Amino acid sequence: MNHPHEDDLLLLAYGELPDAHTAELEGHLGACATCRGVFERFERSRVALEVAVPRARRWAARWVAAALAAAAVVAVVVLARPEPPRNPEDGWRPATAWSATAGYIAGGAAVVEIDAKLTRLEKERSYVLPN
Repeated sequence: MNHPHEDDLLLLAYGELPDAHTAELEGHLGACATCRGVFERFERSRVALEVAVPRARRWAARWVAAALAAAAVVAVVVLARPEPPRNPEDGWRPATAWSATAGYIAGGAAVVEIDAKLTRLEKERSYVLPN
């Protein structure tokens, strides 16, 4: 006797087997105790899953997965689109914000002088002693 594959029994337990094959498989289950035992195990597992994870929760998980997939598609479209052409006459504009370190490295004489005065002040005895 040829036994059906376990995948077919699982599809039958979830009601997703094509109608033509369902009648043949149900006939086999009526005659074969081994296959009937496997089918009953799948049926109990399906019922336990439906109790443990309500259908609404499973739909929510599918919607979350679909939303993540849509977000990934949007990200690819946004990141892959070409930049608009730039006008070569605009040229390069330097940054207008400066930090203290950048000003010091740029070599402003006033910055170097202030730094030297602060260093001398830190070395004086009144700076080191507590009040």
